[in-house]
Amino acid sequence: MAKGASISGFPEWLPEQRMVEQKIIDTVKRVFELHGFIGIETCAVETGASLLKKGETSKEIYLLSRLQEVRHESDIPISERLGLHFDLTVPLSRYVVEHSGQLTFPFKRWQIQKVWRGERPQGGRFREFYQADIDVVGNNNLPEHYEVELPLVMCEALDELHRFGLSKATVHVNNRKLSEGFYRAIGLTDIEGVLREVDKLDKIGPDEVKKLLTEDHGANEKQTEACLRLADIVTTDPNNLRSRFDALCDSYGVDHTSEGYTLAQQGLNTICTIIQQSAHIRPGAVIADCKIARGLDYYTGSVYETFIDGAPELGSICSGGRYDNLVSKGNRKYPGVGLSIGLSRLLSYLLGTVGAKASRQSPASVLVAVWNESTRDTSNRIASRLRSRGICADVAPQANKIGKQIKYASKLGIPYVWFPADSDNETGSDVAVDSVKNIVTGEQSPADSVSWLPDTVYAQQTIVINKE
Repeated sequence: MAKGASISGFPEWLPEQRMVEQKIIDTVKRVFELHGFIGIETCAVETGASLLKKGETSKEIYLLSRLQEVRHESDIPISERLGLHFDLTVPLSRYVVEHSGQLTFPFKRWQIQKVWRGERPQGGRFREFYQADIDVVGNNNLPEHYEVELPLVMCEALDELHRFGLSKATVHVNNRKLSEGFYRAIGLTDIEGVLREVDKLDKIGPDEVKKLLTEDHGANEKQTEACLRLADIVTTDPNNLRSRFDALCDSYGVDHTSEGYTLAQQGLNTICTIIQQSAHIRPGAVIADCKIARGLDYYTGSVYETFIDGAPELGSICSGGRYDNLVSKGNRKYPGVGLSIGLSRLLSYLLGTVGAKASRQSPASVLVAVWNESTRDTSNRIASRLRSRGICADVAPQANKIGKQIKYASKLGIPYVWFPADSDNETGSDVAVDSVKNIVTGEQSPADSVSWLPDTVYAQQTIVINKE
């Protein structure tokens, strides 16, 4: 492929960047499994009917053609076509329905895979990217305590990324019942539309949201003001949340016996439980934030957005919520709650803004030198013995002068070069025993491939911060 011909929105990382990505994936996976989540992988292709059930538009879906019957694409309804999955929740819903007889409920699963979304590429937003999801799915019911557990697991996973240069993460939580109940109590009827507009507050600001609520959803000035005042409530104190919400309802004459107010109280109670119980485990990690709306209409309970301290330009890097009606089979429902990290977006931030990178390109900690091609088999056997003991080892690609072999190791960041015994070196003298040189410190000493161990300070491939 010609230089510069890569496709926009489909990132290709350099080796040291790819290693940062892999370490992030490994770190997040380890935290998920510490909490008992089970890893699964689903196919990249789903039917159009499945993809559209989440409320996405066909413009966001990469539809496939070569796998279809031979006829013109326009003759095939989108629901009957195949497309690449744009998230991991839709595949999970299908997976649960198809395998419900073999799964143990509540089903706690983690999933880290690439997804594809047809949106305009921009800073930190890609058309092909990794997502890291955790969900808990119940069988006909799902205890509320999972709405506390999942944001805490995500906070722990993100806290583990501090060594990559990531600042503290906080999860902002609201509840759709609180918002919907309040909107109904003040006389609004287009609830889904109002939620979608409020969800845009951080992107377009209160003035534009107010305009949209008035022009597109029939809200009067008093109602739009009430919506924006509800969105202003942010606190970590359950008592403060209750008193501010009650004061807001009283100021707009909300009837405490109305269905809307009753529904809002259900959501309020859930939020208070979440922030109170979260504070016992990770103080300050979970914040009640009544402007969090999550525009997708399948959410029925708690909704979450996660932000990084000092990085407002990054926006939310982890979001999700509770869904009671997304997954069903006949009369049986499988309610769930889940959160998803946009790993590629987070990686782009860590690489570009924070300056994270791998300490070296190659995972090998030892390069075994080759005196001449007739002795390469000796070098290969040494490398094999080192690998059998868990030491990452490579063999020099050519029997060049030793200086060139050391330079090759240095370019890849390999800290040790191994010199085999009993072979003619470049000066013509014999080496009596194997020796290994730390090319970082310059120290060289005799070594035995069945017992030698590298210094972990140099052997470990780590992530370093190189912010200028």
